[in-house]
Amino acid sequence: MEIGIDSFASAMYGSNSLSSVDAMEQLLDRIAFADEAGLDVFGIGEHHKKGYLDSATAVILGAAASRTKRIRLTSAVTVLSAADPVRTYQSFATLDLISKGRAELVVGRGSSVEAYPLFGFSLNDYDALFREKLDLLLKIRDQELVSWSGKFRAPLDNQSVYPRSLQEKLPVWLGVGGTPESFVRAGTLGLPLMAAVIGGETHRFRPLIDLYREAGHRAGFAADQLKVGLHSPGYVALTNEQAVADYYPGYAELWTKLGRERGWPPVTKSQFDTLIAPKGVLVVGGPEQVADKLLRHSEALGGVDRFTFQMDNAGLTHAQLLSSIELIGTKVMPLIQNA
Repeated sequence: MEIGIDSFASAMYGSNSLSSVDAMEQLLDRIAFADEAGLDVFGIGEHHKKGYLDSATAVILGAAASRTKRIRLTSAVTVLSAADPVRTYQSFATLDLISKGRAELVVGRGSSVEAYPLFGFSLNDYDALFREKLDLLLKIRDQELVSWSGKFRAPLDNQSVYPRSLQEKLPVWLGVGGTPESFVRAGTLGLPLMAAVIGGETHRFRPLIDLYREAGHRAGFAADQLKVGLHSPGYVALTNEQAVADYYPGYAELWTKLGRERGWPPVTKSQFDTLIAPKGVLVVGGPEQVADKLLRHSEALGGVDRFTFQMDNAGLTHAQLLSSIELIGTKVMPLIQNA
């Protein structure tokens, strides 16, 4: 199992906000530290709202590429529905050259929808935009000369798209939430799957993962081509008690705020305790508890090839995040590898 971090480049730590310059500097320091600590992948999300600095994902990853040597660098996710697939491919092919073959893409429709009106797209076309743009992106990735036409973009007539990535086929993962059609689409296309599981119990996603694998098998893809990734909130401290003490206040503050916006009730400690229980989605605890939980999640889902912690939106300080990254690299990953 590959282990990594996903960041939304938040400029907020608890009640105190950092300047954008300081927040960006600390984020790049964490990516460089994750590389040194032996983590496999670091992802940057995409948002277009106050408090987040990740609207230009490939720019952040390009800066990180110059400071790292081995860690893979990916989006988490690129909101492809509101992007131009030509420019998206060019940006990540350039990143691939800068990083000497370490670039990846996770593409999706986006759970935050502020990009749609910002770039002049209608939410009524939410899925149609994604289907069409994913088709074009994969064509650009797979062939140097492209002829293509669609509804939402000008056609391409035997056009070349440059630069080409260093990797023969730039890795494109499909980011999904809980929509069965999205899992089937990923399987039918033979794309690796990154499932964002942020609430409830992780094992409940097994039927959707099975749908993905069944669709991929029917489409003629081998089992080893159908990779499953899991993205969930998480944090590692020296002990379970310390992890909860560090993580809960910021988690409760953030999700209560989101709840007010989306009609959810406030977060309670009993709800949190359920989420950090053995079957709950939050991967929060000491190294042994976290390693056990990741192995349990993998077994419940029929195998997980990659897990990414989303941890920097829970009010944690830069020092706490660095400590967690170190514990993941030095404690959690060896426990999983030796299991």
